[in-house]
Amino acid sequence: MTGALRIPAPPRPHLTLREWQTRGPDDDQVLLGRSFDDDPAARRLAADLTRSRRLGVTELRRGLSITTSSWVGRVRLGALDLTILPKIEGAPFLTLLRYGFGLRELSLVNLIDTVTTADAWPDLLIAQLAAEAAELLESGLHRSYLRRAEDLASPRGRIDIDTLARRGPAAQTLATLPCVHHPRSEDVLLNRVVRAGLELGARLTADRTLAIALRRLASRFGDAVTPVRLDATTLAAADRATSRLTDRYTPLLDLIRLLTEAHGLDDLTATGPDRTLPGFLFDMNRLFQAVLTRFLSEHLPDDYRVESEHRLSGVFRYAPGLNPRNRSAPTPRPDLAIRRRNHVVAFLDVKYRDLWETPLPRDMLYQLAIYALSHGQREATILYPTTSPLARESAVDVLDPAERVARARVRLRPIQLLDLADHVERVTRVGATRFAQSLAFGDAPL
Repeated sequence: MTGALRIPAPPRPHLTLREWQTRGPDDDQVLLGRSFDDDPAARRLAADLTRSRRLGVTELRRGLSITTSSWVGRVRLGALDLTILPKIEGAPFLTLLRYGFGLRELSLVNLIDTVTTADAWPDLLIAQLAAEAAELLESGLHRSYLRRAEDLASPRGRIDIDTLARRGPAAQTLATLPCVHHPRSEDVLLNRVVRAGLELGARLTADRTLAIALRRLASRFGDAVTPVRLDATTLAAADRATSRLTDRYTPLLDLIRLLTEAHGLDDLTATGPDRTLPGFLFDMNRLFQAVLTRFLSEHLPDDYRVESEHRLSGVFRYAPGLNPRNRSAPTPRPDLAIRRRNHVVAFLDVKYRDLWETPLPRDMLYQLAIYALSHGQREATILYPTTSPLARESAVDVLDPAERVARARVRLRPIQLLDLADHVERVTRVGATRFAQSLAFGDAPL
């Protein structure tokens, strides 16, 4: 008697979007007639994503409307699979990712063959994690001396006299002695976190070959390395555990933190119940700012200094006698401030939104107007990404409404992402300095 035929499950509906895009039931049949009426968990997830501004999900009469932002990745929303693509994928994306977060150039060819395809780009992060872990295992795991207090038939270390004394005469009939010893073990926090990170990557990847590679790497840690839960406390402790002897773990910890944050619905620093996504979403604004901060810091002339999250003290204050709750005045923080001889010469704010293709939001303009009015240059600049060859710098003047005189200027400076990736990959001192100057000051001479 032959077994019953197994009918394969129908493929799940899938929708691929770009960053900063809106699709609705009129644009795609996948969204037509779709709702969360029979899936309250998916409705809660959609509300959480909308509230956190990672993804906008609206239930319409005719179906779903989905609006993306700077968050890209892959997420399962009820019965619907979503993939959100960045402006650039494949090798240029990986170049910026490695540069922005200080990752090494390791070969990924043997781990995944499909990362250059559009829907597979999120696996680049996970493939990099696998490559880093494989190299770590080849070079040998870090071991440390761990304190253990246990009863041993063959004493090791020192006999715990205090414990033995508390047991009294009954201890004379026992075949073991309480001992304190310090065996050298691989069961240290750094190895536990790496193992947990590999297991997390195996759950998140959509590529079966890569998932198998990750599980095999995790299995090489063996039973000696105990599992650990990835959360803010654990990752902070792992960061503190690194030293010059264990700095080879740093790229792995950075990647695991990225994946853990991208897999969570809440900020890792937040308190409250642990909530995770069925997938992961990565904020490209964070990568864009990291790349620009490092590039400007490394390639502007030596007499320039780049400061992140510069505090603009003294811009706002509560009026004397009109602060009944004794609250602190707001302190604006431009993403980047460029100093020359201790004087601020430029305020730059990084916005991962193509302002050549989309209008300038009012909140961005108001924010930059405050920055521009707060220092002597009377200018502030938005750096934004684009792939349009037509993109050019534009400017908005802040006028005195009565006299119609310009009091400050907000510049909108496009950055060609492919050019940025090319300069990062093929850096030359003269070319990098010239490009860094154009990012920070436009066409103005240094």
